[in-house]
This record gives sequence, C-alpha cells and structure tokens, in this order.
Amino acid sequence: MPVGSIQRVCVFCGANTGTRPAFAAAAEALGATLARRGQGVVYGGGNIGLMGRIADAALAAGGEVIGVIPRLLVERELAHEGVSALHVVGTMHERKALMADLSDAFIALPGGFGTLDEFFEVLTWAQLGVHGKPCGLLNVEGYFDYLLSFLDRAVADGLLQAHNRSLFLVSDSPEALLDQLQESTRAVPPLAREVR
Repeated sequence: MPVGSIQRVCVFCGANTGTRPAFAAAAEALGATLARRGQGVVYGGGNIGLMGRIADAALAAGGEVIGVIPRLLVERELAHEGVSALHVVGTMHERKALMADLSDAFIALPGGFGTLDEFFEVLTWAQLGVHGKPCGLLNVEGYFDYLLSFLDRAVADGLLQAHNRSLFLVSDSPEALLDQLQESTRAVPPLAREVR
C-alpha cells in the first residue's frame, strides 16, 4: 500500500478492559494518536471495554470514529451513541466485511475470542490475496508474546509459510506501529477484490 494512503484504521479490541491498566492506556493512546494524525477509527461500535476507551479517546481528540455493530448487540444496549457514524448490521459476518471495506489498515489490541477471530480473518484474507492492506498487533506488555511464539511453532512445523507469518507488523508503541503501517509498501495483489 503506498505511503500516505491510510485514511482509516480498523481496530479490533476487547469488550472488556482487562486487569492491566496498560491495556486501557494503550487503547486511549491509540485513539488519540489516530485522531492527531488525521486518521479515522473503524471499530466494533461498542461503548464498553477497550472498544469504548479507544472510541472516546479518538472523539475527545476530534477524530472520526465509525462503529459497526450487529443488531443483536444494539438490542443489549451496548452501542456507542456518540460516534461519528454507527452502522447497524444483521450478522457478525456482515460486521467484519463492512469494517474491512471501510478501512485501509488493521490493528489488534489485547482482547479475547472476538478480537483474535477478527484479526485472523483479515490475515487470512491477506494470505489469499483478497486485500493488500497492512495489519499490525499492538503488543501491550507482551500480551501477544505467546501467540507470536505459537505462530513461530506453526512455521517450524510446516503448517504456516514464513512469508505468511510476516503478513503483520508488531510493536508495543501505538505511534511506532502506526508509523510502520504507514511505511508499509506491500502492494495490493493483482487479483485483489473487495471483501463482501
């Protein structure tokens, strides 16, 4: 992706804040940094957990925040009503596809099943040539260290190709990770198509 083309970053993160204050601090720092850089946030549309923290921080700094949330979660009163735009969709699959369509890059913060599902789906799409958008992990206090070790094991055991293992960037600093994503020059594959 050419330098300068990242207008919006999709952020996958937990609906809980976790037990470490550093997780919430990183979410807030990322939201504020994106706003300061003039890059919008696309996220899961929630008002709780790390999702709520990144949205609130970006909004407080004057940034654009686009939420995408399934109707099921709106009915549970979990939607953030103060975002720049809130898209209500029918299913989790629709949520992921729209978040991807609206974004130029992807970052995962600490989270659980949902965060990992979303991040690995966009990595799988990158592996298949569906998109060429840069992906990154914000490795707050080593949260993803065991995951990175697992992926190294998958490469060593011949179940993941080394070039696919390198489809994403890793940093413990929001600013540094955004810089790495911005500098990424991985071209969109010739057969790439929009995710639907």
